[in-house]
Amino acid sequence: MALGVEDAGFSAQALPLADGGDGTLDVLIAAAGDASSISHHTVHGPLGEPASGRVGWLGDGRAVVEMADAAGLRLLRSDQLEPLLASSRGCGELIVAALDGGATEVIVGVGGSASSDGGAGILQALGSALLDSAGREVGPGAAGLLELERIDCQSLRRLDGRVLVAVDVRNPLLGPFGAAAVFGPQKGAGAAQVDVIEQALGRLAAMAERDCDAAGLADADGAGAAGGAGFGLLVAGAELLPGASLVCDVAGLTPAFIAEFELVLTGEGRLDSQTSFGKAPAEVAARAVAAGVTVAAVAGTVLDPLPAMFTTAVGLDSVAEPGADLMRDAAALVRLAAAEAVRRVLGSGAQ
Repeated sequence: MALGVEDAGFSAQALPLADGGDGTLDVLIAAAGDASSISHHTVHGPLGEPASGRVGWLGDGRAVVEMADAAGLRLLRSDQLEPLLASSRGCGELIVAALDGGATEVIVGVGGSASSDGGAGILQALGSALLDSAGREVGPGAAGLLELERIDCQSLRRLDGRVLVAVDVRNPLLGPFGAAAVFGPQKGAGAAQVDVIEQALGRLAAMAERDCDAAGLADADGAGAAGGAGFGLLVAGAELLPGASLVCDVAGLTPAFIAEFELVLTGEGRLDSQTSFGKAPAEVAARAVAAGVTVAAVAGTVLDPLPAMFTTAVGLDSVAEPGADLMRDAAALVRLAAAEAVRRVLGSGAQ
């Protein structure tokens, strides 16, 4: 995009952003600059295999954990997906590593997860015992929760607001808009498995309400994020925040910063009516409009109606030659689309 701006005759400053999903750790590390560092930790992967997870250190006492590092879809091939067995434990282990390493605050990006266990694995990593009728630990994933009879929260390591969870959805844990129904299919669950996951998460919610003083948390905005990991983190005392806003704050997208520019350019895979609901481009656009700066977008596809906050938007398909592969040629097409967006708003400039 920055190269496209330069092609149009203007200079550009790039500020990578994210909304709590994949890439959040790298974005915040880049924003912290030379003060930042990364530590590596061996944790449980989504199916119990060893995984190398990262903790990003921002240099000011804050740390960043990305759930996708330890429990992410990106760690599995499409034929390895196990929506009933995948666990969020590795994410909890990374949070523990950050806290044990001296973090005063931990930012957790929960997008891209392979698990649908309601954060049960996270609770186990934080010291809680999830027990069956014989007093044994239940198995991993949503399948294990079907045997859940009691949660021992006495040994749970309370997070007490020291953990901020960046979520890009507002879904509750249960119901037609919950973790199973909405996100289960993305993690490989068929219709029958979605029903099983819903039953399992309902059992977890009931036991947590009874044993862990978690009344009402299943209905909280974002409780259904990342296969219900938002719920487990709420039970442990974390705070859920809109991911795009949180990342923009940490990365330094302030009104004063935006006001230095003539145009803000942002984008995503598909720009449509859903963009306005918590997505990173909408957060960027809202901040630009508030600062009195025009905002334009680049997207793989632009669907009508265009959200009013964008002055213009350019789809890759509109600048591609006939027969072009939008995925394979994405970098070159993004550059062309960015140049076109700038010319529409500012004309042709001189660097």
